[in-house]
Amino acid sequence: MNPWLAVSVAGAELWLLAEKAVYWPAERVLLVADAHFGKAAVYRALGQPVPHGTTATNLAVLDTLLARHCCEELIFLGDFLHGRAAQGSASLDALLAWRHSQPHLRMTLIRGNHDQRAGDPPAALRMAVVDEPLLRGPLALRHEPASHPTHHVLAGHLHPVYLLRGAGRQRLRLPCFQLGRQVTLLPAFGAFTGGFAVTRKPGVQLVLASAQGVWALP
Repeated sequence: MNPWLAVSVAGAELWLLAEKAVYWPAERVLLVADAHFGKAAVYRALGQPVPHGTTATNLAVLDTLLARHCCEELIFLGDFLHGRAAQGSASLDALLAWRHSQPHLRMTLIRGNHDQRAGDPPAALRMAVVDEPLLRGPLALRHEPASHPTHHVLAGHLHPVYLLRGAGRQRLRLPCFQLGRQVTLLPAFGAFTGGFAVTRKPGVQLVLASAQGVWALP
């Protein structure tokens, strides 16, 4: 099974990665949606027991992708921080330390609904923060999966997953990319996120992502 799948979207070659991200080789850009950094901290602030270490896991994956691919820019398609409690948390400290290890990487955040509540990341992260859509070549980069009149949309927000059914009661939920005629959805990049189950539809291609690789549903 391949670690990525090259697809053509509005004439742009994009690599759909098993790590639930997209690499755009012509632009040397890595795109991720819905990292939700600090989500565990937000839940712990509410007194709910949740896993530790999700930020470190996400950052380790980013390090792997940035080392594997020739990246000059990292673009977050919304929901970088999960909520206000993520500001000033250990997760933010980890992000700041990680940023120091990537001094030459350009970073851009397209504000999503959670970013509106959490507030913009601190200036020390050296991240450009913009409202949607961000037009880049033939693509409109957004958080919300709303169509654009002139550009094909890459978006997040919905955290698409697909339910694989096996023999008997066997079920497996896998993150997926959803490629439509006007809008392409990325799966949630964050390690501690839920998912919205999608189904096959005419004119929509589903590409599943797992630790073993990516593959398109026939």
